[in-house]
Amino acid sequence: MALPKLATATYELELPSSAETIKYRPFLVKEQKVLMMASESKDDKQIIDAVKNIIKSCTFDKVDVDNIPMFDLEYIFIKLRAKSVGETAKVTVKCPDDETTKAIVEINLDKLDMTVKEDHTNIINITDDVSLNMKYPLIDDFKDFNNKKQQDSTSLFGLIKKCIESVTEGETTHRRIDFTDKELDEFIDSLNSNQLSKIMKFFETMPRLRHVVKVTNPKTKVESEVVIEGLANFLA
Repeated sequence: MALPKLATATYELELPSSAETIKYRPFLVKEQKVLMMASESKDDKQIIDAVKNIIKSCTFDKVDVDNIPMFDLEYIFIKLRAKSVGETAKVTVKCPDDETTKAIVEINLDKLDMTVKEDHTNIINITDDVSLNMKYPLIDDFKDFNNKKQQDSTSLFGLIKKCIESVTEGETTHRRIDFTDKELDEFIDSLNSNQLSKIMKFFETMPRLRHVVKVTNPKTKVESEVVIEGLANFLA
């Protein structure tokens, strides 16, 4: 005798980058197993691939997971996580007062939202005549950069290169396809520290999942505020 087929609810969300409305469903047990195994592996590539595949399936192949900003994928995943596993998540944080003791805090995922700094812009004025048009990083762009142990000048400048969409000089705009990697390397190498800081501000202020929670150190009883950011905290 054939077992019954279970109906799955569908929901809607609005992408932060474009305000486009997409439909999605909660992830199923088979997908949750894949996510759990990837999370337990601690392997960045395996985790990223699992997240991409789950989002693709749960949005009915309507989202191009390889070509939308990282923060869009984070936002979609949080919505999936809330409808699939529950609207609260337990996250382990390090207590700021001694920077050693760890504590568990509970977060309401419905209150987790995308934050954008008021001074954020993707147009960076390098000089009076030269400006950069930046695009937002994709999830694959963070494979080498996401792990702090691997962060170095090579991965940093590699990320910058991937996010420069065009360079404008006066009335002339040079699109990324118009110049070579060598020419872009030489351009970046010619920046001074102040100009590089302007580029870094783009990354520091771009939209991201961010939530402030209060945590009490179980040893010292000191209450502090902790900022929780990024996708990795919500994979469990």
